[in-house]
Amino acid sequence: MIKEIQAKSVLNKTKKRDTWFLDDYTFNPYQSCSYNCLYCYIRGSKYGTNLATSLSVKTNAIELLEKQLKKRAEKGEYGFIVLSSVTDPYINIERDYQLTRRALEIILKYRFPVHIITKSTMVERDFDLLKQIHQQAILPDDLQSKLSGGTLITFSFSTVDDEIGKIFEPGAPKPSLRIETLQKAIKANFHAGVSLMPLLPFITDTTEHLEKLFSTFKNAGAKYVMPATLTVFGNGKADSKTLILNAIKKHYPELEARYLRYFSNSHQLPVFYRNAFYLKMKELAEVYQLRDRIINM
Repeated sequence: MIKEIQAKSVLNKTKKRDTWFLDDYTFNPYQSCSYNCLYCYIRGSKYGTNLATSLSVKTNAIELLEKQLKKRAEKGEYGFIVLSSVTDPYINIERDYQLTRRALEIILKYRFPVHIITKSTMVERDFDLLKQIHQQAILPDDLQSKLSGGTLITFSFSTVDDEIGKIFEPGAPKPSLRIETLQKAIKANFHAGVSLMPLLPFITDTTEHLEKLFSTFKNAGAKYVMPATLTVFGNGKADSKTLILNAIKKHYPELEARYLRYFSNSHQLPVFYRNAFYLKMKELAEVYQLRDRIINM
């Protein structure tokens, strides 16, 4: 059942712009997520084992956003608004509530730049607004020479294999459909690329799979690929570590011992693994001539 709530604030100012996602502000009109990815960092007892059963809608989100953006615009405090930081802006209920689309109308009105981060194909619906934002947004002074416009679209992947995606991202659109939408975004002249977060140890970070990933994104026209390793938290039944380990035991029993060795007493992979991982990512970025950041800071 979808819960409707009244929020006190919806536009959050970040303390420092992140070098990955360039977020000056974040906006989340929804809580929880229908895509139910096992590795999601928002997981925990608050939302239960199936995130799709605990969706909330901030019914006053648009009114609050307008008030907050109006004040920021009057002060000239322009910066990128990330949609969204703790859920996908295009979860399934967006088709009915359309809070993301209505938010984009307000963002366009006050000429703020926007960064869409999504696993959804639904973003194509809003290409009309995003093109206008791209042309009319006021960029922060330090980014004006580094970007051609005010819209960024980043598609999130952990794999390009639909069968693997079905295991770890059970409610999300198929990776193959995301690739098609990425291609459409590039064809529409958006600055679009990939958040390759997280890669799954011994499953999607193997040499064979990495070559498939990078070649697929290169052929799709991605401007950048931002990779990261798997991080999991908690030991409760609704926590990401528990859900990932259960999925490995069921679908990849030959990897269970490795996962237990690395994650039983830690939320992240060992330092040696992470160092080797990022060296490999830099090599692939050079081979395929893809940035590992949206822009060079």
